[in-house]
Amino acid sequence: MTSELDAVFGALADPTRRAMLSRLTSGSMTVGELAEPFEMSRPAISQHLKVLEKAGLIERTATAQWRTCTLRAEGLNDAAVWVDKHRRGWNERFDLLDERLRELKNRELKTHENEEGEGQ
Repeated sequence: MTSELDAVFGALADPTRRAMLSRLTSGSMTVGELAEPFEMSRPAISQHLKVLEKAGLIERTATAQWRTCTLRAEGLNDAAVWVDKHRRGWNERFDLLDERLRELKNRELKTHENEEGEGQ
């Protein structure tokens, strides 16, 4: 699972590939349609698509002269599981940090109130 997860996160690390995935959320597109807004060569587009396909995020099919790309949302499942697992841990740590900061602030307020009370 580690190499598959690495492939997904590696694919998602590039803004062009994320933009391509976003465009595919509206439905399948030919390679030409998908490439339209990007100012890059066809070989560069092809390389991006290979990375997305290898990561399991898209499926490419050929019908006659048309090459179609389709989003494969299930390719994100492992990444979503990983993020959710770690999000719980991060949230628990943030909750503990919040609690500790409240304790320190309350302690500081009490110290300040005691100092003011002694000064009168």
